[in-house]
Amino acid sequence: MAKTILITGCSSGIGYDAAHGLTKAGWKVFATCRSEEDCARLRSEGLTSFQLDLSDPASIEAGFNEALARGRGRLDAVYNNAAFACPGAVEDLPPGALREIFETNLFGLHDLTTRAIKVMRAQGANGEGRILQCSSVLGIVGIRWRGAYVATKFALEGLTDVLRREMRDTGIRIVTINPGPIPTKIRVNSIPHFERWIDWKNSARREQYESALLKRLYDGSGKPDAFQLPPSAVTAAILKALEAPNPRSHYYVTGATHLSALIRRLPLRLQDWILSRA
Repeated sequence: MAKTILITGCSSGIGYDAAHGLTKAGWKVFATCRSEEDCARLRSEGLTSFQLDLSDPASIEAGFNEALARGRGRLDAVYNNAAFACPGAVEDLPPGALREIFETNLFGLHDLTTRAIKVMRAQGANGEGRILQCSSVLGIVGIRWRGAYVATKFALEGLTDVLRREMRDTGIRIVTINPGPIPTKIRVNSIPHFERWIDWKNSARREQYESALLKRLYDGSGKPDAFQLPPSAVTAAILKALEAPNPRSHYYVTGATHLSALIRRLPLRLQDWILSRA
């Protein structure tokens, strides 16, 4: 039987490419999405797809149980990819916006992770399986206007680092994937969250919103991403993390993630100077 992997957030972008790429590589992929409409589209493309919404505990339970049923009780890997952004200045983020984004980007992800660990512990003499967490270049450094997303990814990095160290005495390997600039729908998908939560017209930074963020958010204008790679570059890193006998703790996908790791080592004042211009 082919090895099984559950992937979240497969409607587009990184998750979509990973679902197709891993299927071609011989994995039995459970490609999950929030909406049934997206799942139906993926099924029409030959994928095994069903709903799993990380913001809904009941959906997490149902989707996870569906994966176990289809995998005959076995689950070899999980790739936690689903996440969204809520752009805006930190001083303009209401608590509700942070609660909402953490519910999906961290709490729901953690729920799915702990469910998978319980199953993987029963596989093999010392447990067996791999859990891949999709962080970001923004899990390495923080950049203006992205505070809510950065907060979730920094939290994910810390939680995953501790989990990886705790699981060293088992056969379950924990890996962090750090994509950089990858062409996805995350910017477009962030617009409803921005419009719901950010009162930019009454912000002290209204002029900055109008001159910078709004243009980038609504028409995609701004500095081009010099280090941009296609989603297939992330899929290649995922395959390495899944198939390496001893996977690395982190897989940096683009030049931007490698550069950000170097910036992270600089004195804080120099970091601030560099990143405030990003």
